[in-house]
Amino acid sequence: MTLRDSLTGKSAHELVFTSTDTESASTEHFYADPKPFDNFSQLTHFDRYLPLPHDWFIGIADVVQSTAAIKTGRYKAVNTVSAAVLVAITNALPEFCFSYVFGGDGATVAIPGKYLDEVKYALARTAAWADDTLGLVLRVAIVPVSAIRAPGHDVRVARYAASESVSYAMFTGGGVAWAEEQLKKGEFKIRRAPLNAKPDLSGLYCGFGPIPTEQGTILSIIAIPIEEQRSYAALVADVLALIEFSSRRSGHPLPEGGPLPAWLGGKIQRLLGKRASHANLLTAIADALRAIKTRIVFSAGIRMGQFKPFKYRREISKNTDFRKFDDGLKMTVDCSPEIADAIEARLVSAQSLWRLFSGHTSSDARASHLLRAFKHPVGSRPLR
Repeated sequence: MTLRDSLTGKSAHELVFTSTDTESASTEHFYADPKPFDNFSQLTHFDRYLPLPHDWFIGIADVVQSTAAIKTGRYKAVNTVSAAVLVAITNALPEFCFSYVFGGDGATVAIPGKYLDEVKYALARTAAWADDTLGLVLRVAIVPVSAIRAPGHDVRVARYAASESVSYAMFTGGGVAWAEEQLKKGEFKIRRAPLNAKPDLSGLYCGFGPIPTEQGTILSIIAIPIEEQRSYAALVADVLALIEFSSRRSGHPLPEGGPLPAWLGGKIQRLLGKRASHANLLTAIADALRAIKTRIVFSAGIRMGQFKPFKYRREISKNTDFRKFDDGLKMTVDCSPEIADAIEARLVSAQSLWRLFSGHTSSDARASHLLRAFKHPVGSRPLR
């Protein structure tokens, strides 16, 4: 058995992991075709979503027992592992703009078959890094779109423009949710890479410090229809209206000026930057001094060559995907306690009328792009 063979599990479903370069090449630039919409309320215009090519694949990653880890204060580690999935794939495919959704405790990507091997190995190495470095089990799988459609599901994608320069994917059709179910059943699985295998995480930064809520409550919302319902669009419209007309900046959870690094950077950031397996005291002091310097540069807006800290921080805030559609509405917003109660009541009412999965949780603080939330987003690309 080769190293490559050892990275995959034994599920019979993996027999469908075959595609020709000719087929993949013809659909490689599919994601560049859909015109992005710039009004988030249009997310339920399902005629704007285009079906993924049949020879594409869905990559799924999920942190095992993430809820328990978050309850013990490891929310930042969970989010970092999820972001690492996207950074690893980004670095493995530097010239390819892939569609993805960041879920806080996992991530989803859509890729053409041409890049199957690169993504498979990036996922396997990220799973190994998460376990070996942070002690978190990351289960990963790659599911063919053809296998998703076989039982009657679909994967359709649209692009939402968070700003003039950045857009990210929205998925519908039930196929991503089905693929996640298969992941948790152990189907289509990819085994972690061998001990101490590391993905390329160049550019991943998780040193931002906590930021208190400005309006009283950080509320995370998940509203996923179990069955297609005409009234679901009305529910989404109601929730968005409550937030839009009662919260500043549409409930954006980050300050307009952007986040600031923590004074000492944080343990996880130090682990990312560590070059040796064991850091000595001098290395720890150097890391702390570097983090303090970074905080001063960002706070004072000191330009470093072409780097403009104030502009960078504003772009982080502007491009953060705090709201998305991933087979259902998923948002993390800063709102008043009264609005949080109203949204909760609306979701409970909808759940009693229709078959709907809804979830919500709140917190009075957040840690920049690593929010204290049920599912929470980072920027529209992993922070680099």
